[in-house]
Amino acid sequence: MKAIAPAEAGGPREVRHDINLKNGLIRATLVAATVAASIGSAGVAQAADVHLLWVQAMKDHPVHRLMQAGFLNKCKELGYTCEVVGDPSATNWDIPATLPLAEAALARTKYDAIGVYGPDPAIYSYISKLAKEGFPIVTWHVLPPEGTVNGLKAATGENIAEAGTNAAIAIGDKLGGKGTVALTQGASNDTENAMSDAFRKTIAAKYPGIKVLDTQMEGFEPSAAEAKAVAILQGNPDVTAAFGTTGNSIQTWSGAARKAGRDVVIVGMDYIRQNLDLVKSGAAYGIVAQPLYEESAKVAELLGDLAQGKTVPYLNPLPAKVITAADLDPYYKMLDSAGQ
Repeated sequence: MKAIAPAEAGGPREVRHDINLKNGLIRATLVAATVAASIGSAGVAQAADVHLLWVQAMKDHPVHRLMQAGFLNKCKELGYTCEVVGDPSATNWDIPATLPLAEAALARTKYDAIGVYGPDPAIYSYISKLAKEGFPIVTWHVLPPEGTVNGLKAATGENIAEAGTNAAIAIGDKLGGKGTVALTQGASNDTENAMSDAFRKTIAAKYPGIKVLDTQMEGFEPSAAEAKAVAILQGNPDVTAAFGTTGNSIQTWSGAARKAGRDVVIVGMDYIRQNLDLVKSGAAYGIVAQPLYEESAKVAELLGDLAQGKTVPYLNPLPAKVITAADLDPYYKMLDSAGQ
């Protein structure tokens, strides 16, 4: 039997086998790379093709414009095409005027997912209608319990009760546990009602020496709201603090305190620039820093994921602490970045 020499072990047959094996591996590698690249490019193309609609009554309210900045900036960052529609009033909450604008947008553009501002339950039937038409829907600033709004896929916003609790602690500590607090809302709705309830419960539990007046609706028209706050101060000379649950409340109460010549510890909502300036000047004490910009950016993320067939958590709560004069710089920077 002939022994196989080392040189023969790498003869033509074995060499051809090695070459074929190497070529196969190279082809497999190239195919895998091509598939990976195509998957990557498909993801990018899919993201670039995402179209999102944002529906918000009272669209031009300063607080709502800050929300829209968070949404639109995140859309730009993620490569989405996004549009905002809604009643352009800054003072009149008008859902009937908003829905035709949303329907007109849907008639002219193909959207993949829709955000609907939902602090008023009157909008819930529209959310359900859109969901039946096949749109993934996300709401923000409120956190309806899962299953209570048919078709709603996700919600993000502050922990509403926590916001009221934090405001109560800030005022209670500042007053040293004694005094009288005026409490106002922009309107009666799920968000403000829950915040006021949490405020009252916290004051009662932690500061029994503080009285909270009956809740008054200040509305959204600035001069009328200020006149109502002046009347509250004039009718209640014992008021030493005020908490308002809507975005203009700091302006309402600081203007009223100035006109009435009263020293009032004022806490309100929302880090719009006018409110930060009032806290910085000492005209107001603090702001519940509702995560307006942050929650709205989260809406873009959630809608984009849903548009691309991904699963998202239903509840996406965000913290809302009270900020005072020492805490303002990061919020001014955030407004600068949003062009506000």
